[in-house]
Amino acid sequence: MYVIILIGLNQCLLHILHPHILIEIFMDPCIFPFTYNDVAYHRCTAVHSDFDWCSLDSIFQGRWRYCTATDPPMCVFPFTFRKSTFKNCTKESFVLNRSWCSLTSDYNKDRKWKQCSPLQ
Repeated sequence: MYVIILIGLNQCLLHILHPHILIEIFMDPCIFPFTYNDVAYHRCTAVHSDFDWCSLDSIFQGRWRYCTATDPPMCVFPFTFRKSTFKNCTKESFVLNRSWCSLTSDYNKDRKWKQCSPLQ
């Protein structure tokens, strides 16, 4: 098994050079729960990373990918936060200028949330 680092590599070029790797990295589903360093994760994590990621195996074997907005848990839109209603991810009241969303329609009541994709 080997790992390809995707920093600065054009996605189309990667697909031409290693089409099976691209499919494996981007198409395999996240496995939940997964165990990493003896800790069980039931959602994507940012442990040892700037962005959320997930394992492709129930016990981490080195196969992973960055999480996307389609990975569980899912954002619920619209959602209420404080006195506002949001139809998209928001950066309001979150540190490090990252966007987030509620996992229920009423964040004020349930307080369940996740970070959104770094591209949002």
